[in-house]
Amino acid sequence: MALARTRTAGEVAIGDALPEERIDATPTFIVSTAIATRDFQDVHHDRDLAQAKGSKDIFLNILTTTGLVQRYVTDWAGPEALVRGVSIKLGVPCYAYDTLTMHGQVLERGADVLVVEVLGRNQLGTHVTGRVRLELPEVAR
Repeated sequence: MALARTRTAGEVAIGDALPEERIDATPTFIVSTAIATRDFQDVHHDRDLAQAKGSKDIFLNILTTTGLVQRYVTDWAGPEALVRGVSIKLGVPCYAYDTLTMHGQVLERGADVLVVEVLGRNQLGTHVTGRVRLELPEVAR
């Protein structure tokens, strides 16, 4: 889905939908992203301990989810888009073997900043809702 060139502000309108993206939450993905973000909580890498604590399985950590939301929007916007802010709210867990499906829509468009609303859902319901503020160039480079 990554765009080879950056979208310009003039190419984007309120209501524009981003293409759907599906992410398979494999155990390797969950464990490696937890370690990459220095999150050593056992619920993100040890199935037995996660289950002993009442969880169905290991699950994505918040830093990974935040990164996935940001990457989803920047892949759509292009390599020169400048992220000005990301805010998320977590819902249901994203467990190992779940498929996380991302959807997005341009919510606001100012003179130089866009706000994209993002929704990530899995088999249990809404895993994440968020907004990404980003700046696009006025003309193609």
